[in-house]
Amino acid sequence: MDEEDRIEEASSNSSLRRVGTGSSSDRRWVDGSEVGSETVPFPEFKDVADYSFGNLRRRLMKKPKRADSLDVEAMEIAGAHGHDLKEISLLGTIGIAFQTLGVVYGDMGTSPLYVFSDVFSKVPIRSEVDVLGALSLVIYTIAVIPLAKYVFVVLKANDNGEGGTFALYSLICRYAKVNKLPNQQPADEQISSFRLKLPTPELERALGIKEALETKGYLKTLLLLLVLMGTSMIIGDGILTPAMSVMSAMSGLQGEVEGFGTNALVLSSIVILVALFSIQRFGTGKVGFLFAPVLALWFFSLGSIGIYNLLKYDITVVRALNPYYIVLFFNKNSKQAWSALGGCVLCITGAEAMFADLGHFSVRSIQMAFTCVVFPCLLLAYMGQAAYLTQHPDASARIFYDSVPESLFWPVFVIATLAAMIASQAMISATFSCVKQAMALGCFPRLKIIHTSRKRMGQIYIPVINWFLMIMCILVVSIFRSTTHIANAYGIAEVGVMMVSTVLVTLVMLLIWQTNLFLALCFPLVFGSVETIYLLAVLTKILEGGWVPLVFATFFLTIMYIWNYGSVLKYQSEVRERISMDFMRELGSTLGTIRIPGIGLLYNELVQGIPSIFGQFLLTLPAIHSTIVFVCIKYVPVPVVPQEERFLFRRVCPKDYHMFRCIARYGYKDVRKEDSRVFEQLLIESLEKFLRCEALEDALESTLNDPDRVSVASDTYTDDLMAPLIHRGKQRSEPEQELDTDVLPSSSVGASMEEDPALEYELAALREATDSGLTYLLAHGDVRAKKNSIFVKKLVINYLYAFLRRNCRAGAANLTVPHMNILQAGMTYMV
Repeated sequence: MDEEDRIEEASSNSSLRRVGTGSSSDRRWVDGSEVGSETVPFPEFKDVADYSFGNLRRRLMKKPKRADSLDVEAMEIAGAHGHDLKEISLLGTIGIAFQTLGVVYGDMGTSPLYVFSDVFSKVPIRSEVDVLGALSLVIYTIAVIPLAKYVFVVLKANDNGEGGTFALYSLICRYAKVNKLPNQQPADEQISSFRLKLPTPELERALGIKEALETKGYLKTLLLLLVLMGTSMIIGDGILTPAMSVMSAMSGLQGEVEGFGTNALVLSSIVILVALFSIQRFGTGKVGFLFAPVLALWFFSLGSIGIYNLLKYDITVVRALNPYYIVLFFNKNSKQAWSALGGCVLCITGAEAMFADLGHFSVRSIQMAFTCVVFPCLLLAYMGQAAYLTQHPDASARIFYDSVPESLFWPVFVIATLAAMIASQAMISATFSCVKQAMALGCFPRLKIIHTSRKRMGQIYIPVINWFLMIMCILVVSIFRSTTHIANAYGIAEVGVMMVSTVLVTLVMLLIWQTNLFLALCFPLVFGSVETIYLLAVLTKILEGGWVPLVFATFFLTIMYIWNYGSVLKYQSEVRERISMDFMRELGSTLGTIRIPGIGLLYNELVQGIPSIFGQFLLTLPAIHSTIVFVCIKYVPVPVVPQEERFLFRRVCPKDYHMFRCIARYGYKDVRKEDSRVFEQLLIESLEKFLRCEALEDALESTLNDPDRVSVASDTYTDDLMAPLIHRGKQRSEPEQELDTDVLPSSSVGASMEEDPALEYELAALREATDSGLTYLLAHGDVRAKKNSIFVKKLVINYLYAFLRRNCRAGAANLTVPHMNILQAGMTYMV
C-alpha cells in the first residue's frame, strides 16, 4: 500500500465548517456547572412570516432559557444522517448485494466444509434416518436463525444503518439514561428523550422500562456487562474462525496427497495463518475487489456440486424438508443426537456478520443476497452431501471433498482455500472494528490504530490485536490439531453472541419501537428458546474444547470492564475536584501568575467546569499563556457526527480571562486523523468566528432592548434577523441559530459590532497569541484506591487498572505534534 494511504489515528479533529457560539455572561451551561439552570428550546413555527418582529423582540428581551447545542444536535444527528439508500435503483441494489458476498457471507459460506463431518463424528450413520434427520436439522437451523431472525427482524434494529452489539447499545443509550461509560454528562443524557406521539399502552410500557433502566444502577451494570460479553465473544470468534476455516480447507489434501498427515496439515495451516495476518497491515482495499467474485464462484460451486450429487445419488433426500425427521433423529440417537446438535450450530457461523457488517451495505442488499444466493446454495450443498452419504456412509470424515467430482477437486480446493482466507479476513476486520468501537465508548484501553485507506473509514488495522490474534490462532491449531476438536470450541462463541443480540433487540422492541407486547415477547420466546437449546448442546462440549472461547471471552470481558470501571472512577474524581468559579474570580484575570503571549490547549475529559489539573499547571509553570482553550475529545452514542457539527465553543470565564472551551464530538465509527497544523489552523479560525458571532449576538440584544434603535429597523432587517433562528419551519439548534453569519443583517447591528472596541481588542490579542505559538498542555491523571477500600477494589484499581494505563497508548502518542510543544502535568486521585 502506498505510504500516503496509511494514516495513524490521532487525537486531533476533523475539518470545521461552522462552530457553536457562546453568549454573554448570562448564557451558560444547561447543567448549571458554569451558570444557569435547565433550558427550554425555542418553540416550533410553521410559518416564518407569521412570527412578528415584536414577538421576537419580547422573547429576546426575556432572555429565554436556551437548549444547549450539544443536547439539540445530538438528538438531531440520530435521524438526520443515516444511510440514504432510498434513491438506489434495483440494479444498484443488486450490485451492492453482490459485494456483500465477499464480506458478509464468507464465514457462513465455508460451513459446508466441516458441518456434516462434525455432526457424524458424534452420530455414526446406520440408516437413512440419521442422514435425513441431520439434514433436516441443518435446513431448519438456517431457516430459523439467519433467515427468520436476522433477515426479517434484527436487520431492522439498526442504528442509522450501523449494526452490531455496540450499535444496539448506543441506540438504547439515546432513549434511556443507561450509559455508564466515561466522558458522559447530563448534557448528553438529554439525548434519551423520547420523541413520542400518542399516549398508548405501548408508550406507557416503554416509559416504565425507561424509568426502570434509568433509576436502577444494577440494570445499567447488567446491560453493560451483556454488551461487553457479546463483544468479547466476537473477539473470540476472531481467533477461532481463521483457525477453523483455514484448517478445514487444507484438510482436503489429507486424502488426496500421499503422506499428507496431521503434522503436515498443522504446519501448512500455520503457514497460511502467518501469511494471512502478515498482510493485514496493507489493508484490504487493494484486493477487496477480488473477494466478491471469489465468493460468488464459491457459492456457484456449492450449488452446482449439490445439484450434481442430488441427481446422481439420491434426490429423495428432499424429504428432509419434513421436520418430522428431526423427531425421528432424536428418538433414534438420544444422547448422541444431543451432542450432534452442537455440530449443527456450525452451519450458521457468521450469521451475526449479517448485522455487524450492515454499516458498509444496506438492509435490502443483505436481504437480497441471502434469500436469492446464499440460502439456496447452502441448501443445495447440504442436500448434495446428504445424498452422497446415503450411498457412501463411511465418507463422513471428509464428506465435502469426497462429494466433489474427481476432475474438479483441484479447482474446488483452490477456491475453497481462497474462500476460507476471505472468511477469516472478514472476521479479523470485524474484530478490529469491535475493538475500535469499544475504545470509542471507553471500554477498551487505547491502542494504536492505523487507517489503511483514505476512501473507506472502516478499513483499519490495529497491530497489537492483529499479532495477538495470530499467536492465539497458531496456539489453537497446534493444540487441537483437528477441525473436529476446534469445532467443539467454535459453537459456544457463536451462540453466545446470538443470545446477546436477541436480548438487546427485544429491549429495542419494547423501548424504542413500542411493539405490541405479544409480538415483542414472541421474538425472545421463539428465537431465544432455539438459541438456548443450542447453547445447552454446545455447553456439553466444554471439556472437549468448549472452554477455549469461554477463556477468551472472560479474558477480554475482564479487561474491558476493569478499564471501564477505572475510567468511570477517574472521571468522577475529576468532576468532583474541578476548580470552582469563585476561586477563579478570586485569582483575577492574571490567574495569580504572569500571562505571556501564546495559546495553551489543555486536553481533558470534562465537558464543563475547569479541571483540577489546570491548578497544577498554574502552580508548576512560572507563567501561563494569554489564551487558554480547554479541549475535550468527546464520543456521543451515534455512529457518525457530521463535520459541520463537530465543534462546540463556550467562554469559560469573563472576557478579560481569555479562556474558552472547545468540545470536539465524535461518533463511535468516526475517524480522527488530521495533522496538528491543520487542527491548529481550524481552531484559530473557529475561535475568531466564535468571537465575532458572540459580539454580533450581544449587539443584536442591545439593539432590540433599545426601542429607539428598533424603530428604525426595516422589514428586510426583520426577516434577516429571524433567518438564523428559524429554518424550514422547525426549531434550529444553537449553532444553527447563531452561526450563519453570512445571512445575518448588515445593518446598524453589524456596523456597531465592527466598531466594538472589545471585539477588536480580543481579536488583536488572539492574533498576537497565535503568532507566539501553540502549546499542548496534557493532563496525566492517575487513580489510587483509598487505604480503607476493600481488597478487591485495591487489586483492581492499584494493580490491574494501573497496569493497563501504563501499557496502553498515552495521550501524547495520539497527538501528531512536536514534543517540544507539549507540556505534561500529573495528578493522582484517591477513589
